[in-house]
Amino acid sequence: MSENSIILSKYQGLGNDYLILDARKNKMHLIGKKVALLCRRGFGLGADGVLYGPVDINGKLGVRIYNSDGSESPISGNGVRIFAKYLMDQGYVNESKFEIETLAGTIEVESLNMRATEFRVNMGKASFLSREIPVTGEIREVINESFIFHDQEYKATCLTIGNPHCIIFADKSAVTKEAVTELGPYVENADEFPNRMNLQLCHLIDRGNLDIEIWERGSGYTRASGTGSCAAAMAAYRLGYVESRINVNQPGGMIQIDIREDGTIYMTGTVGYVADINIAEGFFS
Repeated sequence: MSENSIILSKYQGLGNDYLILDARKNKMHLIGKKVALLCRRGFGLGADGVLYGPVDINGKLGVRIYNSDGSESPISGNGVRIFAKYLMDQGYVNESKFEIETLAGTIEVESLNMRATEFRVNMGKASFLSREIPVTGEIREVINESFIFHDQEYKATCLTIGNPHCIIFADKSAVTKEAVTELGPYVENADEFPNRMNLQLCHLIDRGNLDIEIWERGSGYTRASGTGSCAAAMAAYRLGYVESRINVNQPGGMIQIDIREDGTIYMTGTVGYVADINIAEGFFS
């Protein structure tokens, strides 16, 4: 095998799929257009993003997270769970509890079974404060606020959990792939959101269950999102719609969210290994 060969691993978390570029096995650090080309379905390998690591972040074991358009994301809930499994699969960590550094901070993870297919992740605390999300305008908590998207008024709650989310609650008939795919690009690029925005359309089933459809900034329609699940659950909790344990159902499956008394959010979900892939040497030429 040529020293210029690129070896990637593919994993998925509830249908949210990532390519892992192991920094210890590959000399090339793929960014920007090369990430976008790899992730492009039909022309590349197809993925919702690329995880680059393990790398040193603040002197600790870390991962860099890239969206399918090549932009970098501070955090991904599914991505962190996937990378945690990869670290265990490769023997980089041997404990069931460990930490992963991201651009959004230190993330604590715990493997819940011997096969390392289910993880509980401490996602930290959310903020609804406009300057931290960010959302333009006066400094305030952005809760059940009116916005105009695509010439229509919506009540939305916005928050950050390391990345920004806009949560809109709607009737079951309005929470569909078609609806979020139509509205998502407008919300992602709205003037009120200077760093772009993720969108979750949510239907409240009962006080322990939500249905969501997801549009991710930089990736588009997504079957599942870890941070999106956390954000939707936290918005519902803040609005008084749900109790502290919430099952967030999405097209790829279910993620369980537990909100502690101090506001700390724990996310539990499954991940799976798909394949190892050698990239053709001339793929990027």
